[in-house]
Amino acid sequence: MDLRALIRQVPDFPKKGINFIDITTVLRDKDALQYVVKSIADNFRTEDVDLVAGVESRGFILAAPVAYELQKGLVIVRKPGKLPAAKLKVEYELEYGIDALEIHRDAVAPGQKVLLVDDLLATGGTIAAVADLIKKLGGIVAGYAFMVELSFLNGRERLGPEKIVSLVSYEK
Repeated sequence: MDLRALIRQVPDFPKKGINFIDITTVLRDKDALQYVVKSIADNFRTEDVDLVAGVESRGFILAAPVAYELQKGLVIVRKPGKLPAAKLKVEYELEYGIDALEIHRDAVAPGQKVLLVDDLLATGGTIAAVADLIKKLGGIVAGYAFMVELSFLNGRERLGPEKIVSLVSYEK
């Protein structure tokens, strides 16, 4: 399936000079959505995975059906102030400032292997922060999965040696 043909690019959003990769055009296509979920799941079906973690908010959209497909539990990683129980927080740098993410302290048990899923890998800051949260809880990062990768931003370099899968890669 040619996902690249379905992905919409929106120039100068959210600010001038940024070319926003809009995956909603893929999500609304039932065949494309099924292809994405099955492709990610198939890449990790034989891997040792206990949980699938989705990153707010577009990562939730992909992580939930991947977890279902793999018959694993789902963990959500949210922006501050969104989770109700005891949580762990990590701050990280973005290209344009500082952000933070939180996870429930009981979301991952020590030794559990977690597949991290998000819609897009750019500089790797967000997903590296998620990996940090998982490790602080005693979990093990089992791998990373993305629908889209902006390979020219070298986000892979911020991640560990674990398996990284991206279905579409943009070189520039």
